[in-house]
Amino acid sequence: MVNNTPQLGQKAPDFSTINQDGNQVSLGDFSGQWVVLYFYPKDDTPGCTTEAKDFTELNSEFSKLGVKILGISPDSQKSHCKFINKHNLSITLLSDPEHQVAEAYGVWRLKKFMGKEYMGVERSTFLIAPDQTIGYIWEKVKTKGHAAAVLTQLRELLDFTSSPEFL
Repeated sequence: MVNNTPQLGQKAPDFSTINQDGNQVSLGDFSGQWVVLYFYPKDDTPGCTTEAKDFTELNSEFSKLGVKILGISPDSQKSHCKFINKHNLSITLLSDPEHQVAEAYGVWRLKKFMGKEYMGVERSTFLIAPDQTIGYIWEKVKTKGHAAAVLTQLRELLDFTSSPEFL
């Protein structure tokens, strides 16, 4: 299987899918601002819940920096609604039931669990710059502390891109 994960500096693959409210969301909707696009395997599982709650906890910090957080999984819009309501999440969740977005980002991969192989989402996060290029990538994410690490990296990138040497 070919790894087609976009690389740093490359244009982020555009997509259009529905959010938890049934509204169409495209990457292009966020042109001109930073986006955290994080892929996770399944709503309401331990690791995915930790990750979503951590991003929710830091959402106001991301918002102050003008950053939009988008979580995406193969789960349905209905599943996302239940997940958001159960855990009082304040982030946007996108539905990718045919895993087209996951494939475009190279995160739909062969996985192994208890001796069985299957296709699924490899937990990954992409920091997408205002010009819609890939600014940073985390693969095989461990959920504990991940949202804080993304925020730290984003602040470093913002400090760098606003420095006189960069301009």
